[in-house]
Amino acid sequence: MRYEIIYADPPWRYEHAISNSRKIENQYNTMELEDIKKLNIPSAENSILYLWVPAPKVTEGIEVMKAWGFNYRTCAVWDKQVLGMGYWFRNQHELLFVGVKGEMSPPKNIERISSVFCCKRGEHSSKPDYIKVMIEKWYPELSKLELFARDNTPLLQTNWHRWGNEVESDVRLDS
Repeated sequence: MRYEIIYADPPWRYEHAISNSRKIENQYNTMELEDIKKLNIPSAENSILYLWVPAPKVTEGIEVMKAWGFNYRTCAVWDKQVLGMGYWFRNQHELLFVGVKGEMSPPKNIERISSVFCCKRGEHSSKPDYIKVMIEKWYPELSKLELFARDNTPLLQTNWHRWGNEVESDVRLDS
């Protein structure tokens, strides 16, 4: 099956941590950038990618988007409302890149949301349900795949599938 909506939150690997106790790998397994880029993403000829990218990984996010066959269109900023870690700044935000493959339209004018949205950060790496709810509203009939899913909460609709090593995956990716 090929999916028209890809919603992805890659397990980005960071080059350094302040201490062993602060390593992301203490929370979940991460992947090398090249391994993320090599994944065979089952996207349709005409599809949209919603890709979560932390501020220090902007360059890598563009690389992943291109490797998966998508062209960057825009991004949104999630204000987590809570200070996090960081080396230059204590990050309080995360980016959501939007990329397109083939011919896909943005949401209708009356349904478009602000490029900055505020939702309080939850557990490590969890993302706000708000974006998946909006994707559902914008594209109710399209097939959807959540990549690198990290929880087994019930899916919003039956046309969502998920893949990840922390959930019961119902999709297989070949690298």
